[in-house]
Formats: sequence, structure tokens, C-alpha cells
Amino acid sequence: MKQLVTKVRRCDALNGFVYLVELELPAPVDFVAGQYLMVVMGERDERPFSIASTPAQTTHVQLHIGAAPDNPYAWEVIEKIRQDGELTVKIPAGDAGYTATSERPLLLVAGGTGFSYTWSILQQHLSSSSERSIELYWGGKQPQDLYLHDQLSVLAASDQRFSYRPVVESSPQNGWNGFTGLVIPTVLAETANLADYDIYIAGRFEMVRVARDAFIAAGLPRDQLFGDALAFI
Repeated sequence: MKQLVTKVRRCDALNGFVYLVELELPAPVDFVAGQYLMVVMGERDERPFSIASTPAQTTHVQLHIGAAPDNPYAWEVIEKIRQDGELTVKIPAGDAGYTATSERPLLLVAGGTGFSYTWSILQQHLSSSSERSIELYWGGKQPQDLYLHDQLSVLAASDQRFSYRPVVESSPQNGWNGFTGLVIPTVLAETANLADYDIYIAGRFEMVRVARDAFIAAGLPRDQLFGDALAFI
């Protein structure tokens, strides 16, 4: 990993608690879609955030940071961005990035801002010439939590390789065209044979743990499941 001082080009609220942060790199960095970086807050304080942009964007990286005052782990990073206008980062990190050489279709599973991990992979795949299909299941508590919902809907309508499947725990009585419930049971109910796919997953550790156990029990080979949280649970 390289340690770099980056300038903050953007820090924009995407909804009530998610911020799009764009960092200008002092020099290009090679990474794989789906990797993450470490924000250096102190000598022994480094905090991981998935890179939401793709390796083709060589002058900057983007992050989606879910932060609120009652979540100091992420909120302190937003405060540092606002106060200093720069962040020291270590980049790249992670072993669960996009594998372009596989012939299996891709299935992406995201909870909350775990979407940033899948967003990088999705963009990288759709920019390639691969004809493999790619499905995204993105879970949130309510529709407004899916902060790029409209953009994903347009993307799915414009590229026949991509299927977008939003899932929310609580939806309005009408006007919601996605699934209602929890994202992992929805994936299991909607997917006939998990073993046909390479599955990339990101979200809270507890969600990833539940998914790992359920997917493997349903017949998914362990080496077809990718996600950096898997190394810690």
C-alpha cells in the first residue's frame, strides 16, 4: 500500500446520512475494482472505506461514507474532511476485487453503504466488452436509503446485461417497484442456483455472516463468494 495525502474535491450529502467524498490523488494509483483504502486518523487509527470509483479514474477516488453524529467512527472522518480539506490514506487494500477472467455471471449483494463496493465492480464490468450478465440486490431500510436508485434504474434500462433488484424493509403503500423484506432471503428466493454465479457481497459484518452461511448451505462453492468482510468473520 502507498500512503498519500489527498485533497478533498467533493463532500456532498447523497441523503440524510450518506456522503459522496471525492479525493484528488497526488499521483495515479493502481487498484482493482472492489478494493478499499484506509483513512489514517492517527498513528494506530486507520479506518477502511470501499473505493466506489473504478481504476480508469486515475486522478481521483470516490467514497460513499455513511455517517451521523451518533456514529463517531465515520462521523469523525467527515469532520476531518470539513476541517482540513484533505485526508491521508493508504491505498489499495483488500483481496476481494473484481475477477474479469471468470465465465460465470455476477451477482452483487449490498447492504447500505456496502453498495460502494458493488458500485465499483458494476461500473468496471459494464465498461468492459464482457457479455456476462450482472445482477445487483441492494438492501436498505426504506427507499430513500438507496441513494443511487434512480441512476441504477436508468442504467438497467439501458444495458441488457444488468438487472437491478432493490430491496427495502419498509416501503410506501404504493409506488414501490422493488422487493420488500430483507436482502438475503430475497436473493435466496429469487435465485434458482447460486452455484451458477460469482457472488460479491458487502455490508455489515452480521449481514455478511448470515449470507455466507445461507449461501453455502444453498450450494454455493466457497471460492465463488467474494467480500473483504469474509476475512474477519
